[in-house]
Amino acid sequence: MDPTGGQSLYPLHRCKTLYLVRHAQGVHNVAGEKNHDAYMSYDFFDAQLTPLGWKQVDNLREHVKASGVSKRIELVIASPLLRTMQTAVGVFGGETYNDGINTPPLIKENVGDSGRPAISSLNCPPFIAVELCREHLGVHPCDKRRSISEYQDMFPAIDFSLIESDDDILWTPDTREKNEDVAARGLKFLKWLWTRKEKEIAIVTHSGFLFHTLSAFGNDCHPTIKSEMCRHFANCELRSIVIADRGMIGSDESTTNYPGKIPHGLDLPSDVADEKLP
Repeated sequence: MDPTGGQSLYPLHRCKTLYLVRHAQGVHNVAGEKNHDAYMSYDFFDAQLTPLGWKQVDNLREHVKASGVSKRIELVIASPLLRTMQTAVGVFGGETYNDGINTPPLIKENVGDSGRPAISSLNCPPFIAVELCREHLGVHPCDKRRSISEYQDMFPAIDFSLIESDDDILWTPDTREKNEDVAARGLKFLKWLWTRKEKEIAIVTHSGFLFHTLSAFGNDCHPTIKSEMCRHFANCELRSIVIADRGMIGSDESTTNYPGKIPHGLDLPSDVADEKLP
């Protein structure tokens, strides 16, 4: 019998809280639900959010504010595609951007023909774009990104410095990334997260990436927990998980632990009793 009842304990500074979000509804999702072959159409290259998708963004924004999540997040990571960055800044960004503010907006007005105002980068966490958390690569034009220079004009306050190539050199028109390769890329992404100092991070990404990455976990859990963690994400769904560094990948020291014995001295009677032990 397992004396711990299936529980696990890890030092707090070896853990991060991740707020995983799938992008809101995109125009390709609507077309693909009607006819899966639509995913092959260049009409949906780097697909933008639908009007319904923007309503989903607004609803999630209200939830993260009401639940207090928005105050805890220290960093927002987005896949560098239009729909994920629209979702990220819409949910976790500042308020409506006003001319005359010295800081650049997270997103300019009407990006992706949204009809939406610009969003400020004030009073919100930093945003960075990371290629490792992109959707399945290849074949589907909706998963091919624009040049980074185009995105920088659309999203002035998002940091694209981690992306090495201006053009999309990862997507190919004739080869679809294998599921196991998506999962391996997801594990590489999670290892990279341990190089970050932030402890509570929002990640706005894609259904396929999330499903194949999370499916590599939970085999040591009750089947219900495995199923809860690994099921497919709905559009604009947020799922909070805790990830623990069990292999000393990171090197952070605790900021909340306290060594005790300050000032140093005997703590009677236990220390005296310990000294008398043979």
